[in-house]
Amino acid sequence: MLIKRIGYYLVGLSIGSVAVYFFWQKKEASFDYGMDARTLKTIRIRERLYSEEAKKSMREYHIDTLKISTILYTGDVDFGKGKPRQKPCAEYYVTGKKELENVSLYIKRCDSTSTIEKVIVE
Repeated sequence: MLIKRIGYYLVGLSIGSVAVYFFWQKKEASFDYGMDARTLKTIRIRERLYSEEAKKSMREYHIDTLKISTILYTGDVDFGKGKPRQKPCAEYYVTGKKELENVSLYIKRCDSTSTIEKVIVE
């Protein structure tokens, strides 16, 4: 009797889990709870601008806006190298991952814009 109840519970739980997974996938929901994820999301949703220094580095090292966007989705924020509490515009140092690990961005995030100040290739 108890084993039968546990079996029904597990079947219902697995069907419900699969249904919720597909609903969330269609909604394109994101769960940006970590410090890095929240910071990168707030940078991404603002209008993106590029300083002249950043444009020059991008041309020199053949870095396009797609690679910048990839870094802004998957990168690591180094809060120690930036000035996240600076007013009115916080500054962040973001490093890429995997094949972009040698590329870093210095970004100034204001109320309505995010300016890529520097593109650093090591």
